[in-house]
Amino acid sequence: MKVGFVNIFGKPNAGKSTLLNAFMGEKLAIVSPKVQTTRHRIKGILSEPGYQVIFSDTPGIIEPKYKLHQKMMHAVKSALEDADLALLMVDIYDDWAESDAIFSALRLRVPALLVLNKIEGLSPARVEEARQFFSGKPYVKEIVTVSALHKTGVEKLLQKILSFLPEGEPFFDEENLTDLPTRFFVGELIREQIYQLYQDEIPYHTAVLVQEFKEKSTLIKIQADIIVQRDTQKGIILGEKGKGIKDLGTRSRQEIEKFLGQKVFLELFVKVRPKWRDNELYLREYGYN
Repeated sequence: MKVGFVNIFGKPNAGKSTLLNAFMGEKLAIVSPKVQTTRHRIKGILSEPGYQVIFSDTPGIIEPKYKLHQKMMHAVKSALEDADLALLMVDIYDDWAESDAIFSALRLRVPALLVLNKIEGLSPARVEEARQFFSGKPYVKEIVTVSALHKTGVEKLLQKILSFLPEGEPFFDEENLTDLPTRFFVGELIREQIYQLYQDEIPYHTAVLVQEFKEKSTLIKIQADIIVQRDTQKGIILGEKGKGIKDLGTRSRQEIEKFLGQKVFLELFVKVRPKWRDNELYLREYGYN
C-alpha cells in the first residue's frame, strides 16, 4: 500500500487550496481571488484501495510583516519537515523567477514535483516556455501541468504522486477526511464569506472565533465572534442598519449547512481587538499556535 505525506507549497494565489479540494472531491480549504486566504496548514486525507495520501495545503509563502504572518510561515516550515513529497505550485501567469527564488530558498530534502497551474486557455507554446524555464532546476524531479479549477490533469498528477510514495501502513482510519475539528471549518467558512463580501484591508484584519457549537435535535446552534482591529472596521462589517452583518450571516449559514448537511442557527458578533495580529495571546486564542 502506498502511504505518504504530500505537502503543497507556493506563492499566494497559486491555486494550492483549489488543488487540495480537487484531490479530495470535498471543500476542505476555503478559496478566494484575494491573496493570503489560507492561514493554517490544512490536511486532507485521501484513502482509496491501495493508497492513503495525506495532503497538506499551506499558506502562501510571503515575507512576514507581523506575528500572524510569522505563525503562517511556521506552518510552512512544519510542512517542510514531514513531507515525503513536495508539490511546488506555480500560477503560470505569475512571475516564474520569483517562484524559482522561493523554491530554491526552501532547501527541500525530499523529491518535488513542479505543478504548473491555470493552463486553461493558454497556447501550447506558452506552456512549453514555462516548462523550459523550470526544467533542470535542482529542486524539480518532474513537471506536471494542471488546471486545478477545472480538475484537468489532476488524476494524472495523482498517479505521478503515487509513483514517488513509499509503501507502508495507513496513518488514519479510511473514513477520516482531515485531522481538524468541525469548529475549525465552520470558522473558515465564515472567514471565506468575509473575503467574498468585503474589500480592501477588511479580510486581512479579520479573524473568526467559534465560541459555541451545540448540536440540538433539529439543528446546530453556532455562535461566532468576528474579530477586527478598529471601530471603523466594525462599522464596515456591520453595514448600514446592520445590513452587512445580516448578509454575512445568511451567506455563512448557507455554506455551513452545505458543509454539515444539517440546518444551522448562526449568531455573529463583531468585536474590536486592537493590533490582534501582533498579540501573542490573541493569536493563540484564535487558533494560531
